[in-house]
Amino acid sequence: MLGDLSQVVGYTLPDKPVAWNKRDLLTYAVGVGAKNDEFPFIYELDPNFAALPTYPVVLQLKGADQDVNLFTDRVKGRPIPGLPPLNPKRVVHATQSIEIIKPLPLVSGDGWTWKTRYTGVVENKSGIILTAESTLVDPKGTVYAKLFSSSFNLGAKATGEKYSKFIAGPPQGKAIPKDRKADWVVEEQTTPEQAIIFRLSGDYNPLHIDPRIGQGAGFGGVILHGLSTFGFAGRAVLKTVGASDPNSLKFFGVRFTAPVKPGDKLETSIWEVGKGPHSTTEVAFETKDLTTGKVVLGGGIAYVLKKGGAKL
Repeated sequence: MLGDLSQVVGYTLPDKPVAWNKRDLLTYAVGVGAKNDEFPFIYELDPNFAALPTYPVVLQLKGADQDVNLFTDRVKGRPIPGLPPLNPKRVVHATQSIEIIKPLPLVSGDGWTWKTRYTGVVENKSGIILTAESTLVDPKGTVYAKLFSSSFNLGAKATGEKYSKFIAGPPQGKAIPKDRKADWVVEEQTTPEQAIIFRLSGDYNPLHIDPRIGQGAGFGGVILHGLSTFGFAGRAVLKTVGASDPNSLKFFGVRFTAPVKPGDKLETSIWEVGKGPHSTTEVAFETKDLTTGKVVLGGGIAYVLKKGGAKL
């Protein structure tokens, strides 16, 4: 017996200070492919300048810093009760979702915190999957975003037997309709420099810039951050269903299914599948890497306030 997984669920990490400014919002926007006509996200003097609604996903690694950080320090947390030591080099980002509760201010100021608790753990023959719930909270305690993220720790063992326990998780989406074409399809070309730009938002994992690391990990070189691909798909849904209104996207979640290399072409296919909560429209989507032919984001779900002017 290497661990007691019953202790994991409900465990809360120490609060982490986070902060951002307008430059951070601009950097994130171009890191997820914003184009030169998307002025509300790329030009700080635009009267409608706003954060892309998926921006908070980068804050866990960025923290409150305005300089580069050492990735190994960011992922090296304190031991989690009930878990054996985990190898950070054998961790895969499995799922990510974000519920946008309130629009972000353009500058955070001091006093914002990132709160995280573990809400699920699974052990199977391949490893351990951890699910964490995080909230972005302002100095007065108001929650602006709730995020769920799961990580697959390859080869990790605690009990050596199957185990599963959950106390909270994100909503699960409907299956993609097989009997009709997508309602919207968005193709976007990433650049060979995409990961170089996105890393400036706070994820300085060498895997995304040093080809030797990627080759050693079996990827054949540098791969793009999953959260950059996540942001590309978020922009696609926002532009088509929400007419690029940042306040229209209320929930967005995906499963990471395959890596993307900088310079690959992405295709996000989006289906309207019914009514969502609070007058939103629920959409299902997937993102395919047209360069490799593989689906890279699966199980996509979003709740969007559909706008009459939504277009490609």
